[in-house]
Amino acid sequence: MAEAEVKVAFVSNLNGTTVAEVSLGSFLAPLCLLSRGLFLIVFHFCRGVLPLAKGAHLLLDFTMLIMPLVLSCTVLSGILHWVIIGLAVADLFVLFLLYRNKKTSSHGSILSSLDSFVHSHVESNFVPFVTAFRVLVNVKTAISILAVDFSVFPRRYAKTETYGTGVMDFGVGAYVMANALVCPEARGKKIQGSKFSHLVKQLLSVWPLILLGLVRLASVKSTGYHEHVTEYGLHWNFFFTLAIVRVVASALLVVFPVNSSWLMALVISGVYQVVLETTDLKSFITQNGGRNNFVEANREGIFSVVGYIAIYMAGVQAGLYLMQTRTLVKDWIRVVRNLLLGSFGLWLILHMCQTYIEPVSRRMANLSFCMWTVAQSLFFLSCLSIGDIVLLFAKVVSNFSHVSVSWNPSGSSQTEGKLRNKMDMLCLIQSVNRNQLLFFLLANLMTGLTNILVDTLKSNNFFAVCVLLLYMFVNSLAIFILHIKNITIKFW
Repeated sequence: MAEAEVKVAFVSNLNGTTVAEVSLGSFLAPLCLLSRGLFLIVFHFCRGVLPLAKGAHLLLDFTMLIMPLVLSCTVLSGILHWVIIGLAVADLFVLFLLYRNKKTSSHGSILSSLDSFVHSHVESNFVPFVTAFRVLVNVKTAISILAVDFSVFPRRYAKTETYGTGVMDFGVGAYVMANALVCPEARGKKIQGSKFSHLVKQLLSVWPLILLGLVRLASVKSTGYHEHVTEYGLHWNFFFTLAIVRVVASALLVVFPVNSSWLMALVISGVYQVVLETTDLKSFITQNGGRNNFVEANREGIFSVVGYIAIYMAGVQAGLYLMQTRTLVKDWIRVVRNLLLGSFGLWLILHMCQTYIEPVSRRMANLSFCMWTVAQSLFFLSCLSIGDIVLLFAKVVSNFSHVSVSWNPSGSSQTEGKLRNKMDMLCLIQSVNRNQLLFFLLANLMTGLTNILVDTLKSNNFFAVCVLLLYMFVNSLAIFILHIKNITIKFW
């Protein structure tokens, strides 16, 4: 068997893991962000001078944000729950020490302090946990697309063949959701000019995705790079899916009110599921028969677009809600509550869908997949928002607010604002956020290069982890350099 065929077999016929295990992973990244923020606060208390050198900030963010995500899906995957518990305990201990230090110079109970905090004001020029969500989905995707080719990556995390819930299955849905959260419609931008000109503009704006899709197609076919055909088909890839989803969603949002996006998501996914159940479409998508024409050759990619459009519309609705201006901490606590209620409600619907209709299928992007993706995304957002609120509390009690990608108490001085801007310019999360598509493209290119240079299937666990860390560091370094030089690669 040829090497490419062996690699395809290595990532084929997998059944995923449980919904609970995927949800467990949602706690890690928020705890890492919280740990990084608390470290900077403690460093300041120990008379450390901020900002650090550029290289020191890069190493700090890489060590505290990227490295744990790499280890969690490789050598630490079997004890992930203990890693999460350990981080949570350590963060709570540091938070307690910060609060106790504050109590030495003030009076009042912890309840009164919490009440004062809940009713305090927060700067509301952006929503940090939405930024973190989008960046972390991108980072986890970058890690997974290479890690899946190594045996150290658990097979249950990889994409499933037809039915199942793998971590990478959630990743593709979450990537669509992440784009929808900050689309112009979700941010309340009004259409400039006629509706037709707006649609033409949206159609033209996706040309980089089409180009990247064509480049990937040409490179895969010309190099003989291994490809799992049942993911998207013979000629299709995720770039084409992203482009079509964006154009179709824009057209729908011109015709229908943006605040009814949730209803469109439900109708699209529901009607699609009815078609799957009442026609031969399901068997056509999942069969292993011939691929004699373009539709047959790319049936997974073509028809799964419908489900991704539904996910995108749900993401627009979530973004529309999250982007509303709120200035009080208690308002954001209410948002956390609603995110949790929304995710639990969708998980209940998911249970009924899997019981009475069919299990989750990324291959078809069926109704269950849409429900699971949105439910898991809302839960991940709620975990990130809770971490942000806890870090904001630490900032208040420590009277130190210079931590990037997090809320700040309102009323900061101009000097503090300048220092925070300097910290933002040295933040790896902000670096990826500035050039997200470029980061995704770079990760794809580096994945292909690594597979050419390294025999991933024969690599031992230690070597595999070292390769993954080096790969992520190179990606991070490239995007960090662009950020500190204030370069945004966007020419469309």
